[in-house]
Amino acid sequence: MGRSRHPGDSPQTAEIVARVRALAEPILGDLGLELVDAEFRRETQGWVLRLYMDRAGGVTLDDCQRVSEELGVHLDVEDVIGHPYHLEVSSPGLDRPLTRDQDFVRFAGQAARVSTREPLEGRRNFRGRLAGMRDGTVLLDLPDGTRVLIPRAAIVRARLEPEL
Repeated sequence: MGRSRHPGDSPQTAEIVARVRALAEPILGDLGLELVDAEFRRETQGWVLRLYMDRAGGVTLDDCQRVSEELGVHLDVEDVIGHPYHLEVSSPGLDRPLTRDQDFVRFAGQAARVSTREPLEGRRNFRGRLAGMRDGTVLLDLPDGTRVLIPRAAIVRARLEPEL
């Protein structure tokens, strides 16, 4: 399953995100959608719960509205968040986060940015082309023609990189 933590998450926000994921995944699954990522953070306009979802062929505005309505009811009934917040539901966009092991396989051949918790080969940030995943290790082909092997557990953030 996808990670529910983001850099800077407190244990309380991580718990909320975990509970939201547990409520959202069955709703999305029933609609043929997948939960790409979820985040809960304080922003200038207040607390924001943001869900990114996807499916082959893309996500429509109607999908976003339906998920927002159904999930909103469940969040209220379960009283997951005990203070005011804004719920945003959208597609992940061109720079889609890679949050699950299968994402690194599914998007093999596409450009990506990967950041690690600790330096690997003297650096923490990598840009290259995904070459899949093997034995818990993400394979990333760098522009100089070398391949870097990044342990999945070391990755703190990974995103597709839009190609123009």
